[in-house]
Amino acid sequence: MTETIISSATKEVVLGFNRPFVMIGERINPTGRKLLAAEMKAGDFSRVEADTIAQIEAGAHMLDVNAGIPLADEPALLAKAVKLVQSITDVPLSIDSSIIEALEAGCAVYQGKPLINSVTGEDENLERVLPLVAKYGAAVVAISNDETGISEDPDVRFAVAQKIVNRAADHGIPACDVVVDPLVMPIGAMGTAGRQVFALLRRLKDELGVNTTCGASNVSFGLPQRHAITGTFLAMAISNGMTSAIMSPLHAEVKNAILAADVLAGNDANCAAWIKEHREPVPEGEGRVRRGSRRRPA
Repeated sequence: MTETIISSATKEVVLGFNRPFVMIGERINPTGRKLLAAEMKAGDFSRVEADTIAQIEAGAHMLDVNAGIPLADEPALLAKAVKLVQSITDVPLSIDSSIIEALEAGCAVYQGKPLINSVTGEDENLERVLPLVAKYGAAVVAISNDETGISEDPDVRFAVAQKIVNRAADHGIPACDVVVDPLVMPIGAMGTAGRQVFALLRRLKDELGVNTTCGASNVSFGLPQRHAITGTFLAMAISNGMTSAIMSPLHAEVKNAILAADVLAGNDANCAAWIKEHREPVPEGEGRVRRGSRRRPA
């Protein structure tokens, strides 16, 4: 089965259908975060540092790094953010921008094999981004929309994904290095959004054999108890073949749903990750007694 390898200078993360789900932390992104945007624009990256540490401590396997701030020097900011994050942690990164110059700047300073986020199905975008992916030996997120926008028909989105995979091959980029985003729409606005994505995930796995990701929080936008919806969506998406997501690992409902789905899918050997996450700590002063041994009476 297809495996997508993303790496830093010292650590690899592998996306695959028979592997644990990969959590890509979403927090280093100024979109919708006015304070973070203002700080980054002013050269203050203390919140980027704090978000990096918090997400790693919460269990993120990778981090998405975005510096999309209006009227700012995005290439310079993204390069600075990438260098800073890599100085703090060794987890691999997703370098996230819609601006080719920013992607180039981020890749130029990155140590390892990044995930470039993203390319779409527009011909112009393909011919700008794919040579960059090939140049840096990166993997790429393929977003399944094109010049016509985001189709509500999952067959159309599948065709766009197939086009990107084929065009990537023309640039020497193997299908294992294309991670398709089937585009998750808000379920509150489109009641069929979940069913559409699950059907598309099955086709992407069975027919194209590609790994997948998404912006998971989109599905619960505008709804109360968002984290419960997002966690349940991800568990169902995993059962239909999704192998990663850009999401927040800071919410217990979401993280527990992912870990439980890995257990039930057989991707958490001996339930080790689940047990590690939920094992009750040994009270201070109480050591563990080895099986078959006895404590001597005082």
